[in-house]
Amino acid sequence: MSNDSLWLAKKYPVLKPWDIDTLVQEFQRQDLDANKGLSQRKLFDAVKLVEPQHEYDEVRNALKKISLSRPDMVDQDEFVEVIAILRQGNKSGGSGVGNAARAFEGITSERAYERRTILKSEQNTSSAHTINEDEREEFTNHINLALAGDSDIGYRLPINPHTMQLFDEARDGLILSKLINYSMPDTIDERVLNRGKRLSPFQITENNNVAINSAKAIGCSVVNIGSQDLAEGREHLILGLIWQIIKKGLLANINIKLHPELYRLLEDGETLEDFLKLPPDMILLRWFNYHLAAAGWHRRVSNFSSDIKDSENYTVLLSQLVPAECTRAPLHERDLGERAEQMLQNADRIGCRRYVSPKTVVNGNPKLNLAFVAHLFNTHPCLEPLEDTGEHAELDDYLFHDQYDREARAFALWLNSLNVDPFVNYLFEDIKDGIVLLQAFDTIFPGSVNWKKVNTRRPLMRFKQIENTNTAVDLGQAHNFSLVGIQGADLTDGVPTLVLAVVWQLMRANILQTLASLSSHGQRVTDQDMVQWANRVAQTGGQAQPIRSFSDPALASGRFLLDVLNGMKPGVVDPQLVTPGRSEEDMKQNAKYAISIARKLGATIFLLPEDIVEVKPKMILTFIGSLMAIHHT
Repeated sequence: MSNDSLWLAKKYPVLKPWDIDTLVQEFQRQDLDANKGLSQRKLFDAVKLVEPQHEYDEVRNALKKISLSRPDMVDQDEFVEVIAILRQGNKSGGSGVGNAARAFEGITSERAYERRTILKSEQNTSSAHTINEDEREEFTNHINLALAGDSDIGYRLPINPHTMQLFDEARDGLILSKLINYSMPDTIDERVLNRGKRLSPFQITENNNVAINSAKAIGCSVVNIGSQDLAEGREHLILGLIWQIIKKGLLANINIKLHPELYRLLEDGETLEDFLKLPPDMILLRWFNYHLAAAGWHRRVSNFSSDIKDSENYTVLLSQLVPAECTRAPLHERDLGERAEQMLQNADRIGCRRYVSPKTVVNGNPKLNLAFVAHLFNTHPCLEPLEDTGEHAELDDYLFHDQYDREARAFALWLNSLNVDPFVNYLFEDIKDGIVLLQAFDTIFPGSVNWKKVNTRRPLMRFKQIENTNTAVDLGQAHNFSLVGIQGADLTDGVPTLVLAVVWQLMRANILQTLASLSSHGQRVTDQDMVQWANRVAQTGGQAQPIRSFSDPALASGRFLLDVLNGMKPGVVDPQLVTPGRSEEDMKQNAKYAISIARKLGATIFLLPEDIVEVKPKMILTFIGSLMAIHHT
């Protein structure tokens, strides 16, 4: 018996010296790294060999009570400590902790508490968060299905949906990045991701930067979420981010440009302008009700919770979508749980039994039921195509605005990153009352808006909207924006070119202000300063010729931007992955690569590869500005 075993036995009285000898021998048989450490991912399997009675979450909770000497790695003494904690049991917790957390969260009923895991902070006993176990389970099932067979992470699947394993698997950024690309294809150039079974803390940070900045680029709210939060497995933050990513993918096609037949959902007297103000989840409810009306059903839905709990509306919807496979027989069942099961059996016949269970239907979980309805829309929209007549002239005029889509998308994402309220879905519609624009002004130029003089009580009459947009124009002029010929009414009317001009100057002011605050002299940064900085950095990172401006045709190949990135961090660009940039496809590959590397370095990037290939000066300025900002910090 070694001295180490005797010392550990004194430290952990619950273990005998011979127990420790056995544990040490078992630990040394594991697949250890060069520093004799065991990957945290493999800890549960190792513990199972000596303590088979313990579940994954018990091992996970024991590990949380230890201060690891190395991130994500467990050494021999720490392995013994985990076993000691498991043997001893949780004598310090018990029902008191659960009751305190329950009171903290305001959870008063046993039913509400039943499917939630309370997470207490070890450092701050006054902070607690809840994890809805039904959501964790269904989101895990979604990931298992979506990413099955992936060449990089397939070996880690399936994740057990009944444990907290999801949060451990998400810590290195790979699963989150893959999920983003599943929901919104081609968002991330996966060549920039660090792969492998043993990633360093720095590599994990880079992956998490890619995930967070890419999530922001598809419109997710990532305020107060940093790469360290993901690396530490902060459960409530990870689950919230996963839901946003899944939701973005599910609702992406609920768009009148992709489905012009959604025009059929306009109500009597409603204009297209009014319809476009609806967020995708409200359009989904409108679609649900359209089919209930077509079925001659007397009820309607206004939410994804109480209105669907009894499964009646679901049963009628399914029978209307696919009558050959889905009957109304569940309506005759009195027991709500059994009726929900019969309804879901109908959904299963058309390949749509996903995201919900009888329990989550009866309990009315709004997120999971929204996901279920969105999946139904995506697979069985069942809306007749529009006839080719002049009847829908306003729709044709709206669809003509496609030429402005990319800039409008980028500017909407940027506005949302400022946490404006309401969320901007359609730029030209959602800024018409001026409130979002004034929020942006007040964020960029604090104190510039006198909110007592702003009309904020929605809905606003047109003249009240114009008062707000006139205020926005006045503020722009006060900050030296070029707004010749632009009036508030132009913004309220949603004139695309003029809306883009105003929002662009706001975005540009935000970038330049950030750069000035980071510079040593605090002076205003000009476009030419940014060009000169890019040329200096590119010269140290590659062979590209200097550019003259952000409209330089040489930018189209993407090679100059890759040189800038390589100059910022030598070696970050793999030259084997850089194309000559002669064909349009080569240029696009370089552009995708540059965007993902920028996000990997921590930059917030909203432009698309096409903006680089087509040399859109405004968007390229935002790209270089974001790189300058992280370079100075």
